[in-house]
Amino acid sequence: MDLLFTGGPLFGTDATTLLVRDGRILAAGHDDVRDLARPGAEVVDLAGRLLLPGFQDAHVHAVFGGLELGQCDLAGTTDPGEYLRRISAYAAAHPDAEWIVGGGWSMESFAGGVPGKDLLDGVTRGRPAFLMNRDHHGAWVNSRALELAGITAATPDPADGRIDRGAGGEPAGGLQEGAMALVAALVPAATAADRLAGLHRAQRLLHSLGVTAWQDAMLCAANGYPDVSDAYLAAATDGTLLSRVAGALWWDRDLGAEQIPTLVERRERFTTGPLRCHTVKLMLDGVAENFTAAMTAPYRDACGQPTTNSGLSFIDPLALREHVTALDALGFQVHFHALGDRAVREALDAVAAARAANGTRDTRPHLAHLQVVDPGDVPRFAQLDATATVQALWAAHEPQMDELTIPFLDPALAARQYPFGDLWRAGARLAAGSDWPVSSPDPLLGVHVAVNRVLAGEDRPPFLPGQRLGPATALRAYTSGSAYVNRLDDTGTLAAGNRADLVVLDRDPFAGPPEAFGETRVALTYVGGERVYSSRDA
Repeated sequence: MDLLFTGGPLFGTDATTLLVRDGRILAAGHDDVRDLARPGAEVVDLAGRLLLPGFQDAHVHAVFGGLELGQCDLAGTTDPGEYLRRISAYAAAHPDAEWIVGGGWSMESFAGGVPGKDLLDGVTRGRPAFLMNRDHHGAWVNSRALELAGITAATPDPADGRIDRGAGGEPAGGLQEGAMALVAALVPAATAADRLAGLHRAQRLLHSLGVTAWQDAMLCAANGYPDVSDAYLAAATDGTLLSRVAGALWWDRDLGAEQIPTLVERRERFTTGPLRCHTVKLMLDGVAENFTAAMTAPYRDACGQPTTNSGLSFIDPLALREHVTALDALGFQVHFHALGDRAVREALDAVAAARAANGTRDTRPHLAHLQVVDPGDVPRFAQLDATATVQALWAAHEPQMDELTIPFLDPALAARQYPFGDLWRAGARLAAGSDWPVSSPDPLLGVHVAVNRVLAGEDRPPFLPGQRLGPATALRAYTSGSAYVNRLDDTGTLAAGNRADLVVLDRDPFAGPPEAFGETRVALTYVGGERVYSSRDA
């Protein structure tokens, strides 16, 4: 049956009517398109609402997000008392659970961003607890978990992480980066059924937000992170994975080039149906809030004085160039976690090395997060044809930025954060991702911040307003930009022949002020011409 959308604007075109047949866009235009529809076509009256290509997330952890929705969920609040209430309620509701597991807490909730084990001890009823923070670069653990892991004042910090400590060097209850693995290795793994249920839960949520395809940034994980690849393989095989997914295979930073044959084998094994695993994810550094993002200038202390710490490079920069060149030669896309400006430079240097050795190939490297980018590196994105994948929700004033980041960054670096506007003006291709469950997977909230540099619904000064994007530019990052990164070239625009992955909004946000963009919601979502979500008011 044909599907006819009419009576409203079509993003990126001057058309008002679009016809879908056999899961693809047949034509876009005006009344002339109506004449092409076969008898019995389903008509969707846009009634002035905006029709877009489906949103795509270029950097998300969908299974993790879905799993956390079913665990001890601490997201959506910054009140430590509320955390303890939820943890206590979860412990009471799951008396047979060996561990209390979940996450979503914010560093801003605790002095210095460090949670205390004693708080957890009071509500976990003697059971060990492992609760990741919202950015998944740190964990809150209780005394029982530390005891089981054998972590004491004498335990050295791992090379890629830090044990937060109190008086006398005693572990305080926070584990940063690679130190999480010391406890995570003891946490009972989610079952295959749990992971598959998490994926299904995530897919439903993403569809309700208009996300029709995505790149999962952590398949076949290591370094203390759980592997969720079996959920994707199961869903791709049994037909329950309705959206197309690009899976980014994890680069184990404890290994070197010897893992490349395994990555080649995994690419073949996990590429089936709507799942493609032609990407390798390389995590180059940590995050600014725990002083592990790799910067070109040292962090400041609480008194504003420079320290000797400039963050961590998880992969040796010279070895990184060799690895990326080898991966590029094998046709892999490389997907970098690069948050600090030193990490961004190291990633771009690696892409440059690959380009010099292999020529410019259609491997579509992209760098995610980009909290700080040196001005000299901004034009290199376009020069190297490396996509800038932004997490726009982070580019706003909020306590984690104002209390845990800006005071501890070199002022010159603090003034260069999330330079979306500079990247765009320098010709960089922009894609967008949420990093959910680190932050909300709602693309419209991300667009709001990209456009306004203020969180939706908050009355704060805009954060570095010169880095704003126009609404159309921001929407293209979440549609055609991410489609390019995800290698889904038959999506991302409302062009004839493209897949009918479509979103109808509840209004035309261009008809109102940019400040109201965050009020927009998704009314209808289609994947391959099939409706997968309908709001109550659709």
